[in-house]
Amino acid sequence: MCAKVVLTADQGSFTSYSGVSTLGYVACMPARLVPRILMDKVFTPPQESDRRGEALRAPYALRKIEAALHYGGIDDVIVSPPGDLERVVGEDTKVLGISVHDPYGMSPVSTKLTMIFGGGPSWTAEFFSELSQKVSQLKKKYGFKVFVGGPAAWQIGMNRPEWVDLVFNGEAEEDLPGLVLMGIEGKDLPRNFTGKNPPVSKIPKIIKPSRFGEVQVTRGCPRGCQFCSITPETFRSIPMEDILEEVKLNLNSGEKSIELLTDDILLYGSQRLVTNHDAVVNLFSSVRKAGAEQIYFPHISSPAVLDSPRTVMELSEIAEYHKYRAEAPVVGLESGSERILRKYMNGKPFPWKPADWKNVILDSTPILNDAYITPCYTMTVGFEDETDEDVEQSIDLVQSIIDNRYRAWIFPLAVIPMTSSRLRGKPFPMIDKLPGKYWELLYIAWSYDLKMSREMLPEMTKRMGNSVSRHIVNLMTDRIFSRIGGIFKELAESHGQKAYEFSDINLNSTIGFLKSIYWLGLASISGS
Repeated sequence: MCAKVVLTADQGSFTSYSGVSTLGYVACMPARLVPRILMDKVFTPPQESDRRGEALRAPYALRKIEAALHYGGIDDVIVSPPGDLERVVGEDTKVLGISVHDPYGMSPVSTKLTMIFGGGPSWTAEFFSELSQKVSQLKKKYGFKVFVGGPAAWQIGMNRPEWVDLVFNGEAEEDLPGLVLMGIEGKDLPRNFTGKNPPVSKIPKIIKPSRFGEVQVTRGCPRGCQFCSITPETFRSIPMEDILEEVKLNLNSGEKSIELLTDDILLYGSQRLVTNHDAVVNLFSSVRKAGAEQIYFPHISSPAVLDSPRTVMELSEIAEYHKYRAEAPVVGLESGSERILRKYMNGKPFPWKPADWKNVILDSTPILNDAYITPCYTMTVGFEDETDEDVEQSIDLVQSIIDNRYRAWIFPLAVIPMTSSRLRGKPFPMIDKLPGKYWELLYIAWSYDLKMSREMLPEMTKRMGNSVSRHIVNLMTDRIFSRIGGIFKELAESHGQKAYEFSDINLNSTIGFLKSIYWLGLASISGS
């Protein structure tokens, strides 16, 4: 018998990225530039499943939905990778739930990479297209209802596939179980629904292991940037007892590391953006005592780092980052322009002011470096009223990071007017509409990024269990990436027009695939 409720996501989301989550950014590249075999074997390999087709480990968001349904009285649920859908979907299936992260390649990273490399669908979009075709065929055969939700449900709202019955926005724990029950019973469903934000007492604990040993420790962000879909009033810290229960569940399943999911690790247990040193230290100490060999986190903020450097140093010591130097969280640098900061993200620098932002970044970066943490700075460029003068101030800030030889990645991304943000309705970025200085900023930042990648990725890829995959990734980083600096220089000199010349390159054709193998071979020989 097949499950009544099946939960899944496309291959670009339902993967462990060979053990290194940063490899997921390759899926944001145009699909024609990365051969399929490298995606399937190295960057986004399919997740393991059991004989029934149930994932052994799954993305945390799907595990949270599974738990919400379980505690809502719906137990006939299976979380399955997309490649196993035909095995788990059948006559008994009433609801198929899909979590989406970038179904149309409209995220900031995908938009940037497809734009500068000649256009075309990203791998994230390609993977969703493949899932879409499969779901459409299965639905015609079995007649189940399809729910779509997740952080990029707003993209589905802009271009809704005919097979989607309900688009669910917002948080799912309180409202989704009742809607799924309606789907199981064959009742009419709303086309769109926005879930309420539950208090932490109503956020259920996962019941099966998550990918990377993921455990959520905070939800939401109180800073209130206009380009972000996360609203300030939604911030919550998860109780320690719930965190430790999920940590132990993952460790007992064989995981050795734990990833603490948060939009800012230093805000755990905080009130009004003031770092709670004791709460953060207790969090890391408790997870370590539970048996985690390594502890990672995806996000941290520069103001919080500068506000409490001792907290950063202590969590680094507990997690022993000095042993592998591979912790590289995303940090929002956003802009060097005081005007842009004040207008679009006035709360970003708190407890400092927008006028202090440059010093906040330059003073917090060495603190992170001393703690063996390498920030991945993301920048938001292309607001409709942004000028070359604004971008020049961003260039000045980036150049200061480089001149000080701080260890950091810097990624200038085009601002995306998500329909779930306060910028909804604004125009999407286009090459000809970006400030002219953007391309100079891109060149300066990426030149430094390539240098950093060659230094850092060998450390990060030590997590990869497959030595062949590790060799391929390091080879591409060390030899091929080092040769694309000239491309960014030409993009800067042509104000992006050079990008159009890349539109005919296709490494997924037979000839293109052979070329990519040839180039890898040349890189290997030149590196030996």
